[in-house]
Amino acid sequence: MRSHSAAPRFHIFLIKPSKYDDDGFVIRHWRGVLPSNTLACLHGLTEQARRRGLLDGVEISVHLVDEAVDKLPVRRIVELNRRAGHKVLAALVGVQSNQFARASDIALALRREGVAVMIGGFHVSGMLALFDQVTPEIRALIDAGVTVVAGEVENHWDRLLTEAYQGRLEPIYRFTNELPDLAQAPLPVVDKRYLRKFIISNYGTVDCGRGCPFNCSFCTIINVQGKKMRHRSPEAIAQMVRRAWREAGVSFHFFTDDNFARNPAWSRIFDELTRLREQEAIPVQFMMQVDVLAHRIPGFVEKAVRAGCSNVFLGMESVNPKNLKAAGKNQNRVKDYRELIEAWHRHAVSTHVGFIIGFPYDTEESVREDLKLLMREVRPQRASFFLLTPLPGSMDHKRLVDAGTPLDADYNNFDSFHQCMAHPELKDGALMRLYKEAWRDFYSFEHMREVLTEADPRNYWDIFRNFFWYKNSALNEGLHPMISGLFRLKDRTSRRAIFPKESRLAHLKRRIPEIYRYLRGLLALALEMEELWLQTRKRSEIERRVLEELTRVRAELRSGRRIEQIRAAYARVKAQMPSLEVPSRLALLKESLSIYGAGRLRSTRHDLNAFWSGLRERLRQGRIEALIRVDRIALCAVEEFRLAAGFLLALAKGPSYDASA
Repeated sequence: MRSHSAAPRFHIFLIKPSKYDDDGFVIRHWRGVLPSNTLACLHGLTEQARRRGLLDGVEISVHLVDEAVDKLPVRRIVELNRRAGHKVLAALVGVQSNQFARASDIALALRREGVAVMIGGFHVSGMLALFDQVTPEIRALIDAGVTVVAGEVENHWDRLLTEAYQGRLEPIYRFTNELPDLAQAPLPVVDKRYLRKFIISNYGTVDCGRGCPFNCSFCTIINVQGKKMRHRSPEAIAQMVRRAWREAGVSFHFFTDDNFARNPAWSRIFDELTRLREQEAIPVQFMMQVDVLAHRIPGFVEKAVRAGCSNVFLGMESVNPKNLKAAGKNQNRVKDYRELIEAWHRHAVSTHVGFIIGFPYDTEESVREDLKLLMREVRPQRASFFLLTPLPGSMDHKRLVDAGTPLDADYNNFDSFHQCMAHPELKDGALMRLYKEAWRDFYSFEHMREVLTEADPRNYWDIFRNFFWYKNSALNEGLHPMISGLFRLKDRTSRRAIFPKESRLAHLKRRIPEIYRYLRGLLALALEMEELWLQTRKRSEIERRVLEELTRVRAELRSGRRIEQIRAAYARVKAQMPSLEVPSRLALLKESLSIYGAGRLRSTRHDLNAFWSGLRERLRQGRIEALIRVDRIALCAVEEFRLAAGFLLALAKGPSYDASA
């Protein structure tokens, strides 16, 4: 009997590291929010190499690991690397400065086991682009045998993989001055199994272009990806969107370009997307990042809407002209902010602004006034707040380092959510207090109600769901929405080395109270959002009239809305609206149950809150007789169940808006 030896196998682990929280645990969730575009791009490059048979006679296997939703399989990686006929490359991709500490720990642990490791992304690329000498944290990795890759790798990936397999990787590869032409670059790959790990599985990312022509001093893009805009061909983007829809059901895309409005091919890209929507019936929708002048480009807004744009992220940064000038953001003019917001809202496109706290001219008083101006005058529908952070790769960072300014020594904190340097005016914790205050004020019940009340009905559910996500992330979980997800997971064994390892019992004692507080906060938020829905949901004219009539007999309806009363209400409405047909008794029963079950005849849950609060207070006082009213408790419990069911159904089934509809 002839024996056949298996072909050698090369395992390529594409790893997108997460970051550590303040207690040293890796930030990971059961379900994530935003898939990694870097993983998709590197997956596309690797798949192309595999299909072409890059390594003759060698089978290439690609493994995706996103620590936002995956536990890093260290043991499996090490075991595969030790197996006869197998080699492993661990590529740590898209590593930002706040992820560098975690990425370094992964790289060093794998190198100790003999695994080949490469690391790339904005931190190493920015540091090597702006500093003549290799910085100490990068030197430590190189000394441990980790390969550092600076810049974009579209033109060099085959070489890197070949040299990794052959064991000939160099310590440093510098590609920052060799920016690839993206027009014919391999397309990112959408992995359906990967997308199932996210809350919205029809959500994808596309980098249509790279680079930015502006000179913002706090930005790393211009020093890593350049000031010249490069872009994929419109036909290639259409091909990817079509494939993502057919193979993975992806219909919503986030264009990750730092400034899509400056993509030279924006018009042709919109034309291709419009053709997919109108001729191929692919329900394309997308969100893009644009500058505050984009609405003035002739036809830009109109073509974007027709192509499926439903959300725009605007780099507003500040409403203080002195701060904008200090940041080199001279293209932003505060007096035009309201105009640009209205330009998008007129077309039912939801607006999301980035707002930075900690600019040189900020004071406690000015930041609070700026926030009021943002909410009352500019009126975007959503805001993400950040702390001014000297990100490695930015001119701000280089200038401060060259001047010897004290900065936080821990790159894990360079995430724009932690304070990394002293502020001349905002001292003694004032900067962090203002940051948290901004989240609380913008996502207060009153402000969310104002936004939803004024919003175009087509925007309602998209804005509402984002309010739920943002408020839960920032105020309940204590994480920025960009790195949050659904239900935090904490691996005891992956804790950062500078913290003590916890026993199982100690970890359990930590996690049980944490989970309890999280679930309790989530329940409180759900009830708040239920109330927000009741007060802001868009009602039909008929429903509004019937509700007004039913309000008149509210005292009689506490024991249940009777069919006769609902029928009488319809009859009174008919007198005012002759075109309305009063339903038959059976039809009315079905309709009233449907309306009532969905909470549609309620405009508030204040009475329920008052009942449960009163019951708790009486029980706290030892008045056990309060439980005798079983009938009242049961009726309120049934009402809660019906209301919750209607709210959750509406939240799940409420349509995603389409501004072009």
